Amino acid sequence: MTDKLLRVSVEKDSVSERDLPESYRDLGGRGLTSMIVTDEVPPKAHSLGPNNKLVLAPGILTGTSAPTSGRLSVGAKSPLTGGVKESNVGTSFGQTLHRLGYRAIVFEDKIKEKDFKYLKIDKDGAKLGDASKWNDMELYEAFEAIHNEFGEDVDVCGVGVAAELGGGNSGLAFDDLENKPSRYAGRGGLGSVLATRGIKFIIVDSQDAPGVEIEDEDEFQRGKEKLANALGEHDVTKPGGSLNAYGTDVLINIINEAGGLPHYNFSKGASEMAKKVSGERKAEIIEERGGDRPHPCSPGCVIQCSENWVQEDGEKVGALEYESVWALGPNCGIFDLDTIGELNKRCNDLGLDTIETGDTIAVLMDAGLLEFSDKQGALELMDEVEQKTALGRIVANGTQYAANAFGLNRAPTVKGQGMPAYDPRAIKGIGVTYATSPMGADHTAGYAIAPEILKVGGKPDPQDTKKGELSRNLQSSTAVIDSTGHCLFIAFAVLDIPEGLEGVVEEVNGVLGADLSVGDIDEIGSTILEAEREFNQKAGISKQEDRVPEFMEEEKVPPTNEVFDVPTEELEKVFK
Repeated sequence: MTDKLLRVSVEKDSVSERDLPESYRDLGGRGLTSMIVTDEVPPKAHSLGPNNKLVLAPGILTGTSAPTSGRLSVGAKSPLTGGVKESNVGTSFGQTLHRLGYRAIVFEDKIKEKDFKYLKIDKDGAKLGDASKWNDMELYEAFEAIHNEFGEDVDVCGVGVAAELGGGNSGLAFDDLENKPSRYAGRGGLGSVLATRGIKFIIVDSQDAPGVEIEDEDEFQRGKEKLANALGEHDVTKPGGSLNAYGTDVLINIINEAGGLPHYNFSKGASEMAKKVSGERKAEIIEERGGDRPHPCSPGCVIQCSENWVQEDGEKVGALEYESVWALGPNCGIFDLDTIGELNKRCNDLGLDTIETGDTIAVLMDAGLLEFSDKQGALELMDEVEQKTALGRIVANGTQYAANAFGLNRAPTVKGQGMPAYDPRAIKGIGVTYATSPMGADHTAGYAIAPEILKVGGKPDPQDTKKGELSRNLQSSTAVIDSTGHCLFIAFAVLDIPEGLEGVVEEVNGVLGADLSVGDIDEIGSTILEAEREFNQKAGISKQEDRVPEFMEEEKVPPTNEVFDVPTEELEKVFK
């Protein structure tokens, strides 16, 4: 089976397949999305204009039996950061796409009218259809209708109201294993790029899919066994380990204890109230209400850190992850899991990124539009987005946009993107990643929390300012993991267990018929990062934007009473 690249233009009513170019043969996931964007999108192009492109690419191993390899990358020039962006999601959608033979889909050209289409892909190819019958539905209703029409076993991607508004706070929703739109490529506003290409939904059907070709089955199986053993041994990833037992929300208590859990728009780093929304408390509620925990985000996940959150009325609505709990909870002064769960569901329904939405609500609270801890006020902001009001448009455009609109200087953003759930003043390595990553403030771009807090792969002091090398190494290795199709959480095991890392390389060699070694990882990751940074520089993003907000350099955050005091030369060391 020949690997295929699919190009789609609603504006030209065109769907065309071709063989994947040889220059892209050894790329997948983020490596492929970033290279296509940097090769084909003019850096000065408007992110919602006709010259931007949106790329979907499963990882090299996505769709194989490699453990925890259900990741899909989405890439474009970001409406939020103005630079190249990759947003990563765990879902069966990417597995199906690769099994159908597609290494990437490129969505091109801007529609002149909002005449939305859907793209349907199956073993016979791809075709466009009219999506107007789902236009007035929010995503839970729309996904249910699509599954009713096309079958329970298809996989669906869709964008919501936030994307229709052209919002920098819009993501792409993918269905979970219960067909709910709870899996998100949320960061960077990429949902609005897909909407302006004229696509509202993508449907992939796995029936009779030929599968992913493996060039060297023996090497693939050797690597797969090594990685599975490492994941099964490590305290973070093993069955009954911290992620499996309590999900990603296990970090609430851990980061709170470290003084790095942002509260009240990054004005303090810890509180006694945080335990009310911890992973431990959430697991208790899920058990009481009959939800699912632990739970995979996609078939073949052996870590199973996801779940099915259950509302008070008994409805299962999908995952309620750490970042979402923090952003919509403590960061807004809300310590009630049911309110957070409802806000999370509304974000899923409207196509909003939960991190960016939580940061935005907290900024609006800080600006005085509503009080911190105002549960009802936060929910009413979701109604504003649904009704497409002026205030709703501000929410749909994210944290920096809201801060600018209300004249607030305390905007926790880098390159226009809202910060995730770790205060860079208390945990400085993650702050270096926020500042210097081509992706903007993005914890997954170089997860320094692993060594700094969880003591995986080292034991650096979180408040030591010499973190340039640490962040750079993590950013490089992360770019590679994002390209394989493995979940980033395999890093916990492979950082501590060398055989696990060998296994990942052998899996990739088995699929591609390549001859890579562990020693090649840094060069591969550096090549991806260099391409992304070159694109950003040509787009007008200078090294002066590789900084955290000014208020974090001056305002101490209790209880550590730290400021972000990493010297400029240390930040610039990351990519020298």
